[in-house]
Amino acid sequence: MKLLIEKYQHSLGKWLLQLGYCLFISLSLAQTAAALVYTASNEFEGNRVIVFDITDDAGNLVEIGSFPTGGTGTGAPIGNQSALTTDASDRWLFVTNSGDGTVTSFRLQENGLEFVNKVYSRGHSPISVTVFGTLVYVLNEGSGLKSDPPNRRYDNISGFRFGPEGKLSFIRGSVRILDRSQLTSPAQIGFNKSGTVLLITEKATNTITTFKMRKHGRPAWRPLKRPSAVPTPFGFEFGDRDYVFITEANGGGQGVTASYRVNRKTGEVSSLVDLIDQGDATCWTVLSSDQTVGYSVNTGSGDVSLYRINFDGTIDPFFQNRPNRMIRTGAGPRDAVLTQNNQSFITLNNGDGEIRAFRVRRNGSIARRDAVPIPKSATGLMAR
Repeated sequence: MKLLIEKYQHSLGKWLLQLGYCLFISLSLAQTAAALVYTASNEFEGNRVIVFDITDDAGNLVEIGSFPTGGTGTGAPIGNQSALTTDASDRWLFVTNSGDGTVTSFRLQENGLEFVNKVYSRGHSPISVTVFGTLVYVLNEGSGLKSDPPNRRYDNISGFRFGPEGKLSFIRGSVRILDRSQLTSPAQIGFNKSGTVLLITEKATNTITTFKMRKHGRPAWRPLKRPSAVPTPFGFEFGDRDYVFITEANGGGQGVTASYRVNRKTGEVSSLVDLIDQGDATCWTVLSSDQTVGYSVNTGSGDVSLYRINFDGTIDPFFQNRPNRMIRTGAGPRDAVLTQNNQSFITLNNGDGEIRAFRVRRNGSIARRDAVPIPKSATGLMAR
């Protein structure tokens, strides 16, 4: 009996020791785990994804590597949002190569990115990409050349699927031209939260365009269109209850963030729900994870506007006592992203050739942190 007790005590002690070791490793990993931020260099000689780590509690950025896409960029900043994105599982990253009309798939790894494949985008210049489930849709800017076939001459969208290994394959019959009479200068494509509608902003035509998704991952043949409340609709993000928040840059003047509601069954965009004045040339917006705070980037004035989101999609100033307060970013900000842990806000400042980090406080306000250099041609931000 004594021998059995001693044997039990020894096994229990060994088990507790192993449990303590596992807890130590888990806690150590949790303490050292950091958010990762991605941007595309968009360089003419070769596009690459540059990866940054947020390494400390202060929220500062450190570059940890760059990974060639196998495609090329334009060599200059682009008027777009979502040039790269990940899937919901955070296993795959998709990047547009605007210089050579291709899209690259990467496998996300702890030590970087692994190239999977590269496909022709079915358009002239891919500038924005969105994912829902295994569907990937790309927004292509047209060439405007009469000598090109319609799919390259005009702005269009095109669909792809990725399989278990992250390999992209084209969905036949998925290409849709936005407008056969003119170029629209599109900015962004995005799925609504239920994956039933694709929304595209058209800067040149002041139009919000939607496609209802049909069977087999293809959009309806004809889009629905409605004018934006203010000229130059640009970046957007879907919130809860089918509301979408769109920056409207007003041709470079004082911009706004506007809210609309998108019918998930028909794709119809409602009339304006609300809008709030922002800085000059408001072009990008992101929402907090709880959908209560929005951050809009003003390219013309080089700052960020914060706003509060109400249950009914209406918008209020974040700073009640100073409703016009802006937070400086740097010159020519052209994109923004929140990390998934909602602790860091990042802006892409092409004018300064840098990415700027901000620490997000508990109440949603932000405080400037360090900046790191990037190519001035860089496009798109993604974080996890």
